[in-house]
Amino acid sequence: MSGEDADQQHGSHDRSSTSPGFRLVLAVVLVLVLIGSLVTTGLLLASRTSAASGGLPGRVGALLSGENAVAAEREAVLSVATQFMLRVNTYGPEDLSEDGTMPDYRERVGELITPAFRADFEQQVGTAELTVAQAQLGRQAEIYGAGVSGMDADSATALVAGAFVNSYPGSGKRADERIETDPAPFRVRVSLVKVSGEWLVDDFTPVTGSGVTLDPSESPEPGADPSTAPDAPGADDPSPTAEPTEDEQ
Repeated sequence: MSGEDADQQHGSHDRSSTSPGFRLVLAVVLVLVLIGSLVTTGLLLASRTSAASGGLPGRVGALLSGENAVAAEREAVLSVATQFMLRVNTYGPEDLSEDGTMPDYRERVGELITPAFRADFEQQVGTAELTVAQAQLGRQAEIYGAGVSGMDADSATALVAGAFVNSYPGSGKRADERIETDPAPFRVRVSLVKVSGEWLVDDFTPVTGSGVTLDPSESPEPGADPSTAPDAPGADDPSPTAEPTEDEQ
């Protein structure tokens, strides 16, 4: 076979390989690959962002940004649970209004709780307000740690550990001071529900700790050891399932 014949045969082969039929098959294969990619992306999007709030644009954005939706939800639960325990255990004479109530305190706590829980809170908070008005009691809380023990699409449970310190006006040479009690530790189970896309506290119950009742009228005296004081919070009612009262605020 001459060189010219070989060139002609090769050219004929090239033309046949790029014939309309070949190009059609190639196009179909590419379309199938594209469809497979889209299906895979959709499945990945659904699995990784099933707990994310918002519609498809929000889920796509979460996927493209690498955001872990479940981790974000857990962080939101922890934030609300810890803020609730801080707010419910932080108040004092500066919160009192002229009528002897603590409207700012009520509002701070109310922002983080469900309407049903707020109804109970409003019924019980008067005892704490009375104690603050009569004894000038102040309370400051500190959170040591928190974790999510359970969570689904619209409910969650968090464990929060910390302590609060009560303070009272001094007397005699210390009249210009506030006398603090020893820290009263607490470990609380906080129940949350999702309402209109927002996590809110629906209940809380003590787990362990001498300060779990959070009742100002049962607080340890200044300088007393809260774990041994007769009137220490939790000393008379150590039940970990006791319902919180407004005195616990």
